[in-house]
Amino acid sequence: MSESYLNHPTFGLLYSLCQVNESQALFTTLYAQRLFFRVYFGSLENATDSQNVGAEELVFDPISRNEARQLIEEQMRLMRRAARKDELEQLQLIYKQTFS
Repeated sequence: MSESYLNHPTFGLLYSLCQVNESQALFTTLYAQRLFFRVYFGSLENATDSQNVGAEELVFDPISRNEARQLIEEQMRLMRRAARKDELEQLQLIYKQTFS
């Protein structure tokens, strides 16, 4: 898993903790890691000008620390079941650094 960052319009730089599915990822504020966001990636369906056709829209959904912890725990369970050992070890390290 490579490092990924997004710029939130209010809270600044966000750091990716894990991918939830193809269109969602979990992010936290870069330095404090106190605010968590589920970010939805999607294409703009109602693009009105040619510059926005095919552009991606980001939706920042703020979630609690507990919800973020539960999302990562669920991803770790899925990785265990799928025998994705390397990814699981990386996610366990992120979990420990973020929630311990």
